[in-house]
Amino acid sequence: MDKESQSLPEVYRSIKVPTSGSSFKKFLAFVGPGYLVAVGYMDPGNWATSIAGGSQFGYTLLSVILISNLMAILLQALAGKLGIVTGRDLAQACRDHYSKPVAMALWVICELAIAACDLAEVIGSAIALQLLFGIPLIYGVLITAVDVLLVLFLQNKGFKFIEVLVIVLIVTIGGCFAIELVLAKPNMGEIARGFIPNSQIITNPGMLYIAIGILGATVMPHNLYLHSSIVQTRAFENTELGKRQAIKFATWDSTIALFFALFINAAILILSAATFHQAGMTDVAELNDAYKFLTPLLGTAAGSILFGVALLASGQNSTLTGTLAGQIVMEGFLRIRLAPWLRRLITRLIAIIPAVIVTALYGESGTVDLLILSQVILSLQLSFAVVPLVQFTSDKQKMGVFANKPWMKWLAWFVTVIIIVLNGFLLYGIFFG
Repeated sequence: MDKESQSLPEVYRSIKVPTSGSSFKKFLAFVGPGYLVAVGYMDPGNWATSIAGGSQFGYTLLSVILISNLMAILLQALAGKLGIVTGRDLAQACRDHYSKPVAMALWVICELAIAACDLAEVIGSAIALQLLFGIPLIYGVLITAVDVLLVLFLQNKGFKFIEVLVIVLIVTIGGCFAIELVLAKPNMGEIARGFIPNSQIITNPGMLYIAIGILGATVMPHNLYLHSSIVQTRAFENTELGKRQAIKFATWDSTIALFFALFINAAILILSAATFHQAGMTDVAELNDAYKFLTPLLGTAAGSILFGVALLASGQNSTLTGTLAGQIVMEGFLRIRLAPWLRRLITRLIAIIPAVIVTALYGESGTVDLLILSQVILSLQLSFAVVPLVQFTSDKQKMGVFANKPWMKWLAWFVTVIIIVLNGFLLYGIFFG
């Protein structure tokens, strides 16, 4: 394959996979991409829905977080398989398969989604800086522009370095919430019951709306493009056996990593249920309020500080993966190769400009509305990423013997329809309800 047609050519097949030794040793070579993908499932845009769900309805919506995570595991496994088998990321596959006008439309929609995701990261990081250090929101938004230099520095260190940093930040977020849960002393019996689906979720309109919000905000469209590309950083054997092993290990990697995302999202909801809902504070839905009320409810300032640190780590982690996703999408759809720092600068400016304007004009309430808008845009784009992914991985001409088996094909289409319908309900509720 010529360099021009490779996905992320600067790191393509740059990480060696041992050809001998134990399966565990080979699996370790594949550990990393799944954690970059998992970042998108715990970014600041997801936090508000989990906080609102826990404060209003206690532990009931834990089952929704579990179901949405299982959907994510399936779709990310398909994305990894597409990249390994075809040697094309999802953006390249769309460009190969669809007419130019359709591919261009998909590119525009995807760029909007990446900008929306970046907007959530900018606002989340700015809120964390305000909460931890008292930095005004507008200055916090501007400070986030500096991470362009950080990302450029990291990319020069090599892809494995980025993966290790992301894993460290995920462990930091998880550690913060583990301590928070110890301090909150949640009811373990109610947590266990919360993971069992409850008919009340369907019959209670308020609960249904937040449940749809959790589902809609969980599966991030740009992560499907990201995963289909970064699995190709591994230099696995280009044979049927080599590809089968790569698919197996890449699926293990993303599945294990997404269970970390499940823990963190569930922890946010559990913390909200054990503190706010328990205290009768059922209207807490904003990050600022959650931070402010945790100290008196937990009886220690450490609760609020840990929440702020986790939020900042979440925003910075999402920054790294958003950069890569933006590069993959632009190069895949358009064959335009920009220097990573320039690509990052463009993406970040698209997010920072509206964030600065809205923050200056409307303050905190405006940033909350922007966060909601970013999730709406992501929900709109999701179907345009999921449908091609399921279509391509079920196509025997593209995938050969690796095409989805009939049961997998129908399960994937079933999940796709659920996502489309639920996102439709979410958007209808936002615009008309």
